Amino acid sequence: MRAAGGTLMSAPSKLPPFDPADPLGIDDLLEPEDLAVRDTVRSWAAGRVLPHIAEWYENGELPPVRELARELGSIGALGMSLTGYGCAGATAVQYGLACLELEAADSGIRSLVSVQGSLAMYAIWKHGSEEQKRRWLPAMASGETIGCFGLTEPDHGSDPAGMRTYAKRDGSDWVLSGRKMWITNGSVAGVAVVWARTDDGIRGFAVPTDAPGFSAPEIRHKWSLRASVTSELVMDDVRLPQDAVLPGVTGLKGPLGCLSHARYGIVWGAMGAARSSFETALDYARTREQFGKPIGGFQLTQAKLADMALELHKGILLAHHLGRRMDAGTLRPEQVSFGKLNNVREAIGICRTARTILGANGISLEYPVMRHATNLESVLTYEGTVEMHQLVLGKALTGLDAFR
Repeated sequence: MRAAGGTLMSAPSKLPPFDPADPLGIDDLLEPEDLAVRDTVRSWAAGRVLPHIAEWYENGELPPVRELARELGSIGALGMSLTGYGCAGATAVQYGLACLELEAADSGIRSLVSVQGSLAMYAIWKHGSEEQKRRWLPAMASGETIGCFGLTEPDHGSDPAGMRTYAKRDGSDWVLSGRKMWITNGSVAGVAVVWARTDDGIRGFAVPTDAPGFSAPEIRHKWSLRASVTSELVMDDVRLPQDAVLPGVTGLKGPLGCLSHARYGIVWGAMGAARSSFETALDYARTREQFGKPIGGFQLTQAKLADMALELHKGILLAHHLGRRMDAGTLRPEQVSFGKLNNVREAIGICRTARTILGANGISLEYPVMRHATNLESVLTYEGTVEMHQLVLGKALTGLDAFR
């Protein structure tokens, strides 16, 4: 047959069947190694997290956190996109797929991995000395040592330039004082990467958590990220040797670069929570009967499911695109803001719509939907609020700075 203009076209081959789990055929974009990473993490989460997560969430604790960290280390999930020092050296897309599968189980589990790898380990790997890398990274990659990242302060969450934590020189040592707030992994960490003001500008420090004057009381009474260790860091004249400072960077570009790396994981992870909620709603709609037939047979329910699928798989495509750009070395921070702002916001919308399909059952911990929704309220805020990412994009679009 001939198309307009006379070009010869071959007859269309037989189309593959429609797959409700992958309606856009996104899996066709993945390499066999990508699929193997995804399947490994999905299998681990299904066997190790899903049977217990509702209980952990209800109790507001993550009792086997150290054991989970070692298991995650054994499958190469900690610092997995870093190279050397026991790290897996995975691609950005593979790391993203791992984040998606972890957050499909629970945002707290993905946060454990993100803070460990994309914040604490990445800061040491990117800005640390060779001695610091050898000291900390192999143990962190294996999960034997857990790390945390101290940037946010009680009064300066979205304005890290206003931080009050200060490090001053005392002979050849540093003396570190201040407080950090809402720190994932803080109470179980063996090393804390803490950012502080100095006379030379903002510097990062690798702080052993057994140093005198350092404490990390756990934050309780949370209604979100309940299956996650969240802490305050208190530094009361913590004396550190000269070699505790990360020598590779001075200024806010250090911690902000780490945050960009971690936000990329959130772009993928949020779609994991959304997928779990969508799949739960889809299964429920196929089996729950009202007015003599499954509710999935009603037009309004099908409209909800169609809209949820649309935003879910658009978000996964966006995450995949950003991952390819990161692997190519062309991913800009503004593009990460684009992904974080869109995907977390849409994931919350998917969870809320899924809850309406489940009706009253949607608030039960028998189903994951409300747990994902409340977790995503924290994910929406941490590592850059909606407003911060809107202003990042606004500045990029207009060339005008509205931050101050």
